[in-house]
Amino acid sequence: MAHFAKLTVGNIVEKVEVVSNDIATTEQAGVEFLQNLYKNKDIWKQTSYNNNIRKNFAGIGFKYDEARDAFIPPKPFDSWTLNETTCRWEAPVAYPNDGQGYKWNETNQTWDLVSE
Repeated sequence: MAHFAKLTVGNIVEKVEVVSNDIATTEQAGVEFLQNLYKNKDIWKQTSYNNNIRKNFAGIGFKYDEARDAFIPPKPFDSWTLNETTCRWEAPVAYPNDGQGYKWNETNQTWDLVSE
């Protein structure tokens, strides 16, 4: 199955639709199918669960960046920066790799242990 993200003003993903591979033999064929289905000329971009195209699977609220040809999730915190290779946001401090659960503390810019 092929997946397509509908873009609104500002290239923000409004929804994601699934189109059969028999119909979406190319990205353009999938776009034309959706435009005919909805009887409009909305902007659709193909997205991929395995991140083979456009870096990340599009989700509602993601932004399509034309220059990077990538779907970028909303920025979770002001201190985080965009990894140009993955087009994903990264904290200024690496997530601890000790098997425990943490949440980001933006005020202290630390990963705080989540108590059970």
